[in-house]
Amino acid sequence: MRLSRRASWFLTAFGVWSIWIWVTFFKNLWADHEGLAFTHGDHGKPTAYFWIHAALAVSSLLLGLVVGSLGVRSLRGFRSAEKIADPA
Repeated sequence: MRLSRRASWFLTAFGVWSIWIWVTFFKNLWADHEGLAFTHGDHGKPTAYFWIHAALAVSSLLLGLVVGSLGVRSLRGFRSAEKIADPA
């Protein structure tokens, strides 16, 4: 299967955006010691809210990595094809 150059750039951009969004989300979730993510007290323990949202962030981050890597691999394929077509 071949992707267009436009689709390759879209997948790459989506992967970068997804990684940035979900890393930021997880950092904010981890820093939420006064909200729903941790129990109140000196050593707040993670709540179900934390674990569910952590699983969401990790799975979405992994999907973003896969999508981004597909875009990058496709773009690298275009570069390789151009070098083969014009070896000078």
